[in-house]
Parts: sequence; C-alpha cells; structure tokens
Amino acid sequence: MSINTKLYIEKYIKIRTKESKIIPLTLNKAQLRLYEIIKTQKEKNLPVRIIILKARQLGFSTATEAIFFKETATKSNVNTAIVAHKDESTTNLFNMSKLMYNELPEPLKPQLRASNAKELVFNTKEGKGLNSKIKCMTAGGEGVGRSDTINNLHLSELAFWTGDKKATLLGLLQAVPNNPDTMVIIESTANGYEFFKEMWDGAVAGENDYIPLFVGWNELEEYKMKYTGFALTKKELELQETYNLSLDQITWRRWCIANNCGGDEDLFAQEYPINPQEAFISTGRCYFDKEKIINRIQQLKEPIKIGSFIFDYDGLKITNIRFREDKEGAIKIYKKPEQGRPYVLGGDTSGEGSDYFTGHVDDNITGEQVAVLRQQYDEVDYTRQMYCLGKYYNTALIGIEANYSTYPIQELERLKYPNQFVREKEDTYSNQLSKAYGFKTTSITRPLILAELQTFVKEHIEKINDKDTLEEMLVFVKNERGRPEAQIGYHDDLVMGKAIALYIRPQQRTTIEEVKKDEVQNDIYKQFGIRYGDDSMEQDFGSKIEVF
Repeated sequence: MSINTKLYIEKYIKIRTKESKIIPLTLNKAQLRLYEIIKTQKEKNLPVRIIILKARQLGFSTATEAIFFKETATKSNVNTAIVAHKDESTTNLFNMSKLMYNELPEPLKPQLRASNAKELVFNTKEGKGLNSKIKCMTAGGEGVGRSDTINNLHLSELAFWTGDKKATLLGLLQAVPNNPDTMVIIESTANGYEFFKEMWDGAVAGENDYIPLFVGWNELEEYKMKYTGFALTKKELELQETYNLSLDQITWRRWCIANNCGGDEDLFAQEYPINPQEAFISTGRCYFDKEKIINRIQQLKEPIKIGSFIFDYDGLKITNIRFREDKEGAIKIYKKPEQGRPYVLGGDTSGEGSDYFTGHVDDNITGEQVAVLRQQYDEVDYTRQMYCLGKYYNTALIGIEANYSTYPIQELERLKYPNQFVREKEDTYSNQLSKAYGFKTTSITRPLILAELQTFVKEHIEKINDKDTLEEMLVFVKNERGRPEAQIGYHDDLVMGKAIALYIRPQQRTTIEEVKKDEVQNDIYKQFGIRYGDDSMEQDFGSKIEVF
C-alpha cells in the first residue's frame, strides 16, 4: 500500500449512505486504526494479516473495500477476492466496489474489460497492461477461490459462514502467496463460541499470523446523546467506572438498547460490544453471572510469575524444589505465599471429555485465588507439580478429583505429602462409611460444588484473578436439559478445579500459624543465604522453595 492510499481514498472514493446519498469517504477513528496497521506492515515489508472483531456500523467492511479497490484499480496483475457469508451481502459488497469505480474521476478510471454480477476486470485505457480484477463470492459456493492466485483477500462475517467454514477458509488461504504484496483481512461480528472465536483467541495469544483489532462502541465519537438527568443503574455505574464512560455515552447506550435491540441488553452486548469478551456472548444460558465475569476480566492484572517447578527425585522422595520462571510455563502465580498462612489446592484431572490437568491455590482466610496450574501433563508430571505447588504454599491442603484415576492421590500418599483432603465413602460390602483421600464427583456432589462456586462468583468475583478461569466460566452453560456444563467444543477443567478448591476449604485452618523467628531465620538462611529481617531481598518463599 503506497503512502498516498489515504489521500486517494478520501479524495476519490465515494460511498452511499443509509439515506442513499453519494458522499466522499472520510475514514473514521476505527477505520484509521485499520489503515495504520496496514501501513505499518507495508512499511516493514511484511504480509498483511489482520483479524477484526467488530461492532455494528463501524465501517470496517467499507474501509477494507476502499483500500483493496485502490490497490486493484491502480496496479497491474492484482487479484482481489471478497468473500461474504450470504448472497445478499456478496451483492452489496460488489455494488460498493462498482460504485467506487463509477464515481472515480474520468482520468483515473481504468478500462472496464468485464463487468458481470460478481466481477470487475480492469485494463488501461489502451486495453492492455493492468489486467487486475475484483471478484466477489459467497462462502460455501463450489470451489470458492481455489482456481485463482489471490493478492488481496477480504473475508466478511466469517463467524456466520455456513458449512465447513474452516475448510473453506483454508482453501482460500492456499491461494494467497506468503509475500509482502499480499493482504488478508478477516472481519466479523461475534457469533458465540465457534471457529471465528478460535481464530481470534489464537491471534490474541500470538499463536497465528494475524494481528487482532477490536474497537468498542465507546471509542466512536458519534455514539453519544445529550444526557437528560436520569439516575444511573448499578450496571451503568459499573460501566462508567470501568470504561470511563461519559453521561452522554450512557444516554446513547440506553437509547440504542431500547430502539435498536428491543430492550435486550444481551443483544446490545453482542451487536455493540465494549470489549472482546462481551462480544462473544455464549449462545447458551451462562451458568455464572456473565456481566460480573466480563467486568472482572477488564480489571485483571498479569500474574507476577509464570513458570513451573524443578526438583530432585531419587525414586522415593522429592527434594531441592525450585521455581523456574518461563513464560510458557504451566503455573501462574498471582500472589506469593506468606509464612504461616493457610492455603488450599483443588485439582481436576484430565478425564473423560477433558484435555487438561488443573490446580487452583486459594488463600483459605480470604478465599482469594493466588495461583493456577493448567497444562496437558501426564499424570506423573501433574502429581509432582501439585506436590511442589502445595509445598510452596505452606503445605496447602490438596484435594484432587478421584473419578477417573486415583494415581495422583496414591502417589501423593507415597511421596508422604502430609495434607490431603479426606472424604467419607461407603463400603459397598458392609455399607459402612470409611475415610478416603480425594474428592469424588457424583450426581450429588457436582451440583453442590457448582452452586457454591456460582454463589462465590456472584458475591466475591474480585477474588478470582485468573483470566483463563473466568473465560472458561463464560462458556459454562446450562444445556437443553438444564445441566451445567462446558459448551460443546470447550473445557470445564478450570471451573471444576476451582469448585473443588472452594469445597475443601472447611478442612483447612483459617488462622495464621505463628512461626518462631529462629525457625524462620533457619529456613530462610538455608534457602536464600540471608538472615531473618534482611530487607535487601524480597521475601518470596513458602515451604523451603527456592525461586530463581
């Protein structure tokens, strides 16, 4: 994209308004953000790959069409493909491109060699040389994009494509060379948790080549109306505080909910999101308080440490435990352990329908989540990390689910971990109650622990610090039979682990255990080589754990 693209667009490109007026295109704030990303990538001589999560009426489709039109109408041998989710939208996008051509000043118009229902092919005035085209297609059409080499690819409303959208997308992307002269822009409103959401999450996490772009409704100047003096609701006050909304913005939000969304706040959140999480509202009925979760996500801070434990193991016992920081590590620490403070560690193992082993450390006095473990371990690695994590947090009470495998529980016992959750179980032969380690999920205990977690989220959401846990709660829904579970294609490992951690708390003390100064001095001196009370080193220790 040349340096004059913005000038070309705003001087020569015209669009049709909702009132059917033909006006010059002046890029708004949202469109300018897209333009600047493209410009930066071009200046770096990199391929342009952008995924846009959008609210309604921000103009991203228009801006993309204008940029691609300029590239196609002014350069030789450029193939631009536009793929929409349905025939009506394909026609509308094609008509937009055709209007841009028709309204160009005559000296700038390339010769139109062909113009059928879905394609514009350009040449120079002499009938040769340019050989560039804009082709509009509908996703799901037979052989979409497979026969062409594509330089510019605009994928509109990917979340609403029908059929196997992943296969269609891969077929299109194979037609786009991976060189600096190519652009791929995916833009869509959200449609629950599906393939577009997976692509968006991958971009945010840096797991694919796409630059994520989101613009909330609150960032647009035109979404304001004069405040009329009404009293703000609790939710409006929370939004005002979290996003620094003006009273005029809140007035517009009220008006839009009533007039554009039929009074449905969930519909407003999906059509006019203020953050990415709100955009991907679950299509099922969320089991937890969705608004509280979304607001909490906006307030979160990054973990203070990420990594995993390393240790010595001689076949009988684990010693010399150290925490090694690693941004790819499975353990996130949000608050360091404090001497004498009681903690609990609830764990959910990878079982039927689940891919992750998880663990949650909670402060048993405040209930605050202070650390989280989540990774696709095997049982051996998981058990050893849980052992170390429990030791790090003052030999926390550990309660691990016992449904699918009892190995972690038995191994902790063999390693002589001294503080496991104990449940009562019924002997099937004698019908007598006996004691057993670990938490058993049953038709009785499952709804019990989930209801307890549901209440905790409603009353103490500020005590949950982990984004992955909160996002998993957003896809934990009531199915058609009313059973709370993860939406199809998603996980509930963190939800269940957190519920178990909450449930086992009564078996752990709730007071700070006094530790004698000479004992503390001895432990710290051995582990860190300093004396008690030395302020030159930040205290970061639990149960004889070295942190480096």
